[in-house]
Amino acid sequence: MRKLFSLIALSTLVISCGEKKEEKKEGFEMNRTKKEVKAETTSQEVPVDLDNKGVGPITNVTFDDTINEEMAAAGKEKFQAICTACHMADQRLIGPALKGVYERRSPEWVMNMIINPDKMLKEDPIAKALLKEYNNAIMLNQNVSEGDARNIAEYLRTL
Repeated sequence: MRKLFSLIALSTLVISCGEKKEEKKEGFEMNRTKKEVKAETTSQEVPVDLDNKGVGPITNVTFDDTINEEMAAAGKEKFQAICTACHMADQRLIGPALKGVYERRSPEWVMNMIINPDKMLKEDPIAKALLKEYNNAIMLNQNVSEGDARNIAEYLRTL
């Protein structure tokens, strides 16, 4: 009798531990794959505008014909310290991919966005459109100086 009871209990245990059915629940789903973007493509909602200089202290930036390697190196270091959590060159993350940014935005706009993201997100139409496109993920003010912003701008030319 004991053997029969043990056999029944063991059989029940084996049957109940069979394949687990996975239920698909409606609701939130997160896809962690990175999207590749081409530098020349932009969202239909965010226009390319090379005339918009943005809102902030930078009103005129002139790039030399050649890249200033010293500034670009300093800009790369600063970029890697404060920007790479949200931006990459060729991949869209929390923020846009930055390769070819000067084909879409003026240098003044880029520097004003680096220096003054709070005011840009409140007043600049392109910054507002980007905010909407990137699910209201705001760019945090990193308190970047104009000199550091200029170095970052020079580094972005190398991408």
